[in-house]
Amino acid sequence: MRNNRPTTPDLIATDLVHPSTPREVAAALKRASDEQRSIVIRGAGTKMTWGRAAPRLDVMLDMRRLNRVLEHQHGDLTATIEAGATLRDVNDALSRLGQGLPLDPSFADDATIGGILATNDSGPLRHRYGAPRDLVIGVQLATTDGELTKAGGKVVKNVAGYDLSRLVAGSFGSLAAIVSATFKLSPIPESSKTIQLTAPDIASLAQAVRTLMASQLDPIAFEVAVSRPSDPARPLAPARPAPARDDGLQILLRFASVQAAVEAQVAAATEALSGIVSAVQVVEGYAERTVWVGHASRLWEKPGAILRASWLPAALPSALAELPASAELIGRAAVGAGMVRIDGDDQEQARVVAMLRHSPHFGNVVILRGSAALKEAVDVWGPQGDRERLLASLKRAFDPNGVLNAGRGPL
Repeated sequence: MRNNRPTTPDLIATDLVHPSTPREVAAALKRASDEQRSIVIRGAGTKMTWGRAAPRLDVMLDMRRLNRVLEHQHGDLTATIEAGATLRDVNDALSRLGQGLPLDPSFADDATIGGILATNDSGPLRHRYGAPRDLVIGVQLATTDGELTKAGGKVVKNVAGYDLSRLVAGSFGSLAAIVSATFKLSPIPESSKTIQLTAPDIASLAQAVRTLMASQLDPIAFEVAVSRPSDPARPLAPARPAPARDDGLQILLRFASVQAAVEAQVAAATEALSGIVSAVQVVEGYAERTVWVGHASRLWEKPGAILRASWLPAALPSALAELPASAELIGRAAVGAGMVRIDGDDQEQARVVAMLRHSPHFGNVVILRGSAALKEAVDVWGPQGDRERLLASLKRAFDPNGVLNAGRGPL
């Protein structure tokens, strides 16, 4: 099986710094800024190849020693977590009191809290809970002037400095180093079931999506998965769960609540889609986990460029019609956000990226995975338009010497 973990860039840092305290993070940033040395922030490295290629790399700031849950306010459903903690370890700790951080980004087992927030990376649970910037209520940042700054609060109703917390979400660490963050949590549901629905054609898929969006159903995840032509599932290593069924046009609905509510929602969804879809399968327990593991990895296990994109949910059929026949799309059906995988050589991939950026049905098309040649031919982030001056002024304010994250981010 192809290794779906990204590799670190070819550039090797002259210095590798492992801070153990927030003050050490701030001191490392100030030292790099004073010496005009390019510094890149790293967590688990799951997204080190995302963004622009770093032109040079002098210092690597490895955050993994800052890996604690600093505070868990069980009654307030909040937790303050250091940036180097992995999402898996955080949720293992929070689950002891029946709560969790409802995020499921790419490479969720290994991804760190700082990296998830810095890339604002989300998965199917975004349908119910939003992206990381929607869940963060406070941050502690280290800036290149050697200072530590706090914004936001530790309880949901305290929104002082809230905009700064959201500003660093998706900044790819190009403004400041996230030292810790406070998030809203959710109770772990009593029961969970997933319905796998296969549609015979694009029109039926679109009708099913419209029917579900107009209903009173309340799934925590509502995904579409489209591949044309259909790819039969490939065998995986025995130790790895099998992926979700790949029948070309698929909807995944996950319901999680008390058991009676889940049963009622599953029955209502199945009835609502009777006659629209061609196959229905309900899974729970280990089989359900297997489905979502496969769904999360299905694009990353195959070659080609991977884009993060948004689209108008109502225009899903038109958006799909613009994709090349070999492209695959997965995403949040009711949100209109997800990922697209495209095949072909660098020139063909660049053509498709440009086409999608000019499409009235797609927006915010960003290259996540792509060759160096593709990233040279097409800017990873695309045109910023009227935002360019604002982003440039923010970058100068936070990082006047321009050393932070080696130009990889959107600003």
